[in-house]
Amino acid sequence: MRYLIGIDEAGRGPLAGPVSVGAVRVPVHFDVLKAFPDVKDSKLLAPSKREEIYKEVVQRAGAGELAFCVRFAGHRYIDTFGIMRAVRRAVLASIKKLAPEPSGVKVLLDGLLRAPEAYRQETIIHGDALVPLISLASVIAKVRRDMRMRGLARHFPNYGFEFHKGYGTEAHRAAIRMFGLCDIHRVTYCLGLLTDGKSV
Repeated sequence: MRYLIGIDEAGRGPLAGPVSVGAVRVPVHFDVLKAFPDVKDSKLLAPSKREEIYKEVVQRAGAGELAFCVRFAGHRYIDTFGIMRAVRRAVLASIKKLAPEPSGVKVLLDGLLRAPEAYRQETIIHGDALVPLISLASVIAKVRRDMRMRGLARHFPNYGFEFHKGYGTEAHRAAIRMFGLCDIHRVTYCLGLLTDGKSV
């Protein structure tokens, strides 16, 4: 075995925007904690620390020490096929990008995620907290999704996406009640939120 790939997702629960899957490929003997001593589950890191780690990942990828990618499944795909299938689609795309062939690779995945059967793999409950390589993937997935949502906020300024990133905060729910749904909302997640006759 030559490589390990860590995989995690971000954005399963928001009312708007895509779900993202981060994947990081390292040589099997790569010491993630030595390279990234502050890495942990992205939910436990301040945004500034996540950004710092992400920049280090980009630099090390440029130096050839590792490889990474992020793949998204959009709100329309989520509405049409459901979040589970959307996440599976993004997981498959990320694995195929980093390891087109399954030989010489083991995939480590968080929670309930699965790789295609041809790949040697292990799914670890709470892997984003327990396995540094999965933690690193969680940071990448979160940072890139946040970047995407900040970009989308410029197109839909009434909703505050740059602050809550599409999650169902009270401010976001109030904006939906006031303005209705915009083009990036997950309609199936927002049923029942419109109370004043506004339509999709």
